[in-house]
Amino acid sequence: MSAADSEQAPTERQQAVLDAVLDLLVEGGDQITMTAVAKRASCSKETLYKWFGDRDGLLAATVRWQASKVRAGNYDRQKLDAEALRDSLEAFAANWLKVISSRTSIALNRVAVSHAASGKSNLGRMVLENGRFAIGERLKPLLEAGRAAGLLAFDDAEDAFRSFFGLVGRDVQIRLLLGDPLKLSAAAIERDSKRAVDQFFTLFEAGGTRPKIRSL
Repeated sequence: MSAADSEQAPTERQQAVLDAVLDLLVEGGDQITMTAVAKRASCSKETLYKWFGDRDGLLAATVRWQASKVRAGNYDRQKLDAEALRDSLEAFAANWLKVISSRTSIALNRVAVSHAASGKSNLGRMVLENGRFAIGERLKPLLEAGRAAGLLAFDDAEDAFRSFFGLVGRDVQIRLLLGDPLKLSAAAIERDSKRAVDQFFTLFEAGGTRPKIRSL
């Protein structure tokens, strides 16, 4: 894993380093230094520079690592039916809700918002590109497969993804970022994921009478 732009999955040792970064974010906000990470992860700064390039590369890799936990379930594009599509969308929704409600994601996003507002670093952009945008590119092939199979009807995959994203997330993330002590149990995440998928199918199921959605 060379630096921030690498798509290669991190090794177990590198994952431990990225988890150390997340732990430090939870404990101290944006007071992240290569020295602090090396100490927490029990490795040398030289190793960190070799693997990630610099502090920005380390932060970008951390964002990618956190976002990689959000994935759709396994599916066969050639044999996709309504049940498999629903299962995959529910898996994505549950993974995403679990990730965004974690202490590490809340801390990371708070720092990213702060940096975006102050211009202190490009962490906000990193979170957008390696988080939300990357997640969108990960899920849109499933939505397009659903359309190709005659299960979904939409004109633009990005618009369909944004609708799904909103149905899943609702106001959860903003409440958590602003300090609401909202607790999402496993049962609540499963319930909310199924509800979001049901609502998504109401809007985009092929053959149904769908409400007309105007682009803003």
